[in-house]
Amino acid sequence: MKRMFFALIFLSLSLFASSAQLTIEDCYRLAETNYPAISQYDIIEKTKMFNLSNANKAYLPQGTLSAQATWQSDVTSIDLNMPGVDIPTIDRDQYRIAAELTQIIWDGGRISAQKKILKANAEADTKQLESEIYSIRERVNNIYFGILLMKEQLNQLDILDKELQRNYDKVQVYSHNGLANENDLNVVKVEQLKARQQRINVESNLKAFMQMLSVLIGEQVSSDFVFVKPDPENLLSPPLINRLELKVFEAKESTIESQKSLLNAKNLPTIAAFAQGGYGKPGLNMFDNELTPYVLGGLRVSWNFGNLYSLNNDRKKIDLQKSALNSQRETFLHNLNIVIPQQQIEIEKFIKTMQDDDEIIRLHTQIREAAEVKVENGTMTVSDLMKEINAEEAAKQAKTLHEIQYLMSVYSLKYTTNQN
Repeated sequence: MKRMFFALIFLSLSLFASSAQLTIEDCYRLAETNYPAISQYDIIEKTKMFNLSNANKAYLPQGTLSAQATWQSDVTSIDLNMPGVDIPTIDRDQYRIAAELTQIIWDGGRISAQKKILKANAEADTKQLESEIYSIRERVNNIYFGILLMKEQLNQLDILDKELQRNYDKVQVYSHNGLANENDLNVVKVEQLKARQQRINVESNLKAFMQMLSVLIGEQVSSDFVFVKPDPENLLSPPLINRLELKVFEAKESTIESQKSLLNAKNLPTIAAFAQGGYGKPGLNMFDNELTPYVLGGLRVSWNFGNLYSLNNDRKKIDLQKSALNSQRETFLHNLNIVIPQQQIEIEKFIKTMQDDDEIIRLHTQIREAAEVKVENGTMTVSDLMKEINAEEAAKQAKTLHEIQYLMSVYSLKYTTNQN
């Protein structure tokens, strides 16, 4: 957690010290560090340490204190009549209080198996949390590329605004020379107002996306930031599935295997040393009716055969758990293998589409320039010129959209496969 905290501080300082440049990888790191659930890493680790500490305490001597008072319907007696021999009679009410210490010498591997399960559970929880945090990248992708698209749209609108203003000035000159009228000026003015409305809409959406990104990464960003357009060329290698969910399945499988070890250990005997001391009436001498102290010690072997009855079924249950986990893993991979080819086809589609964008724009530019000459010669109306300008603008916007869609499809594939 400390290293992650200092990494966040360093990234934040470098973010604002480098002309406010922001890459999508920066957003990934900031968003993951800012995610509230990241505090669970520390919780999982501390919980594991407490559980392991508790398990290790089973190796320490275990103490018990017991007390009992009984009344018996009959007691041991010796029927022997000999002169000068007095055999005492045991009282029917008997009392005992004792303290016992037990030290495990060999437990069949129970404690070791329990520790393996605790570690495996903690590892599974950690991998599950990593998978959850990784899913934030999909949200980052949607917002980041949305911002890139809107910034490109604003750049295109700047170009369109200059183009419309240039034509407005030309039409104004035509009007002074009698080659155009007030209506022609109004046609251009309407297109300028439409472009302004479009700008307002894009700027409003951009502001909303900026706010969402600020909340997501925990840093305030604005439209002044330079959002670096990623280079996807090094990401077009054949995809290799490296999703964190696969590590979750591995960790859960390790947990299941640890359960087998514990199951086997429970069916082995345990050996322990013990020492007991206390007071009893009678004590160790059953014919002494006085409350007397006593001490005894030795070795104790215990073996619970009851677990053998259910051993076979318990093993089958564990095998079923493993089969269910393997089924989940295969289903997960099956779904990915359906999605990945679709995303690859999507990438190829945008690559082929972009190949013609520049040529389409070049041709529309020629058409628009020819239309301007026709308007200047009086052989085309200003309304028709506006259609050609809008067509050229639409082609430029389409190219921008295709480029961002291409980048987003590449990064969607990267997210699906966790390809670094």
